[in-house]
Amino acid sequence: MSDAEFTVHTDATIGRIDPETHGHFSEHLGRCIYEGIWEADEADGEGVREDVKELLADLEIPVLRWPGGCFADDYHWEDGVGPKDERPRRRNLFWAQGPEELPEESNAFGTDEFLQFCEDVGTEPYLAANVGSGDPQEAANWVEYCNYDGDTELADRRRENGHDDPYEVKYWGLGNENWGCGGRMSPEQYAREYRRFATYVGTQSGLMLDHDLELIACGFEDHEWNRRFLEEVSKSAWGADFPLDHLTFHHYYGRTMSVAEADEDDFDSFLAGALEMDDHITRIAGAINAVATTRDIGVIIDEWGAWHTEAISENGLEQPGTALDALSAAVVLDVFNDHSDVVTMTNIAQTINVLQCLVETDAEEAWARPTYHVFDAYAPHKGNEGVRTTVDTPSRELEDDEELPLVGGSASTGDDDTFVTLTNRDCREDHTVTVSLEGTDPEAVDGQLLFGDQDPKAEVSKDNAAEFEPADLDADLNGGTVTVELPAASVATLSLS
Repeated sequence: MSDAEFTVHTDATIGRIDPETHGHFSEHLGRCIYEGIWEADEADGEGVREDVKELLADLEIPVLRWPGGCFADDYHWEDGVGPKDERPRRRNLFWAQGPEELPEESNAFGTDEFLQFCEDVGTEPYLAANVGSGDPQEAANWVEYCNYDGDTELADRRRENGHDDPYEVKYWGLGNENWGCGGRMSPEQYAREYRRFATYVGTQSGLMLDHDLELIACGFEDHEWNRRFLEEVSKSAWGADFPLDHLTFHHYYGRTMSVAEADEDDFDSFLAGALEMDDHITRIAGAINAVATTRDIGVIIDEWGAWHTEAISENGLEQPGTALDALSAAVVLDVFNDHSDVVTMTNIAQTINVLQCLVETDAEEAWARPTYHVFDAYAPHKGNEGVRTTVDTPSRELEDDEELPLVGGSASTGDDDTFVTLTNRDCREDHTVTVSLEGTDPEAVDGQLLFGDQDPKAEVSKDNAAEFEPADLDADLNGGTVTVELPAASVATLSLS
């Protein structure tokens, strides 16, 4: 007998699940760029790592954010273009680079290297412009360098640097964490700065470019901050249209948990922290709707993921890659699906080697972490129509009157199939789940299972990476209802037709 029931309401649509919901983030931090994407932190480094490029191309990542993070608001893009031997070596106030852990940036990897990498991988770039220590002219010049096809010094400089055609970069973030490392601004101060930058960046749409830019403003987990920012922006004489297309916030969880020392109670609290994403999305959407509308301003979570006590500045924010972290990623991706009417992009932190990365490297090899397999398994959701679900599940009481629902998931429809993802958030026990499609009796089911044989604290290495790959899931289809057994701390996918 099942102890959880999962019902898919196929006619109760939420919204299209934008592929950009599966986006990624790469910052000049630790070994993310140098030794991660790029071979070495040297002006004469050999270039992009082919093994990393192949793994990310296979994953078909939709969008990649760069160059930060806090790094972005002390970064000046012109330092990173042109001949390598003429690029200056600069300080960066926020993050150390490479194995020497120096607060210095070689600028060996700059705009053209990043945008060429995006072209090679087949992903859209998302550039974060410097608001904290930069100015609107610098940001506008970056847009012109990347995107203009006319006869100006900056467009010609791009051509001289090896790229004749404009890159057509669509996504532009104006600042990063401007309430913190990006200038410690009040929401009103940032709103005024944002309007200045948006004037000089956004005006290029329709005047100089053949495509529209999408401008992204920096928000905060303090949603009163977001409301005050939006109210100040709305006071400008922009008319009916707001000068932003998306508003962001960042959500990290697990900050007080050591992977090595965690127990089952810690696992519960950690997963409850991942589920807080649901409330944050609801609240930021509410702040937008109080001043504008989420039909015009989308929600972006452009930094999210597990951040454990093992990840510190001294080690470049590296932490073990575990099945538990991958389970948390599945939990969060389900939350995003349930908010597909407002969420327009997300970017997990970070792509290579840092925090909850998808790919890890050493000097010779690159390998997929467990979270990589979650993103791969959830890929069929991309571009589908998110639909409502209900789940009747046991739960566990936690401290502070919290409860952890032990079984969760999400669903989407596309073509003639319904795609369902399920998570067993119980790291102690298996759960049997029945899945039914309201008003529909599926005739065929295909399923996969992740981490069914793994301890939640199991850590990936290059020697055991294959052990975290998906296995076939035994799904019993009887009378239009599917029954599956979910081992503790596992993730399942079902394709129903």
